[in-house]
Amino acid sequence: MVTSGTLVVIAAWAPFADLDQVSGLAVVALAVLGYTAWQLGIAFGILPVGLGAVGVVRGRRVRQQHRLVSRSWLEVGTGEWVPVFYAPELSTFVPSEVSVSGGAIVSDGLRLFPSGRVRTTEPPGKLIDNPTRATEPPVFGLGRRLILDLQSAIGAPFVGLLWVYVMDGGLGAFVAATTVGAATFTWLSAIRGSDPS
Repeated sequence: MVTSGTLVVIAAWAPFADLDQVSGLAVVALAVLGYTAWQLGIAFGILPVGLGAVGVVRGRRVRQQHRLVSRSWLEVGTGEWVPVFYAPELSTFVPSEVSVSGGAIVSDGLRLFPSGRVRTTEPPGKLIDNPTRATEPPVFGLGRRLILDLQSAIGAPFVGLLWVYVMDGGLGAFVAATTVGAATFTWLSAIRGSDPS
């Protein structure tokens, strides 16, 4: 959903762009598609994530808050940290046995999708443990998710200014580069596995 939204923003500016700007938009669109394919490959186990633990191991979910980034991590086995895409069930995930095979991580019928490479060290920032007793999963709307992901779009006006400076554009080029930058930064935050909990 986020990838298609970013591509729509890019495509919306293409009719108003000159050749250099269309080339820039094409490069951004290809980068968005390429990184999305990479993330989907990791999530579905097509690409390796470096997970050494195999079989049934102990796992627990930890929420990481580092600067503007909020992600869910699953600590599996003896110290492997796997970033995972957020699902509402993760908010109530208690330490339990997880089945690990290839890139697939399953716990009590819940399939967890990796969102990046495995770490052998603790992720940076503030780590918040999940409760030890299960409760009802919280319901977060699209608004909360967008508020979390839009934080990184603060850099978009700088991208617009840089584009105007390098390409000698005007107000239209600034607005276009700023909106494409904001959409791309929001997409990047979401596709890396942000956690709205």
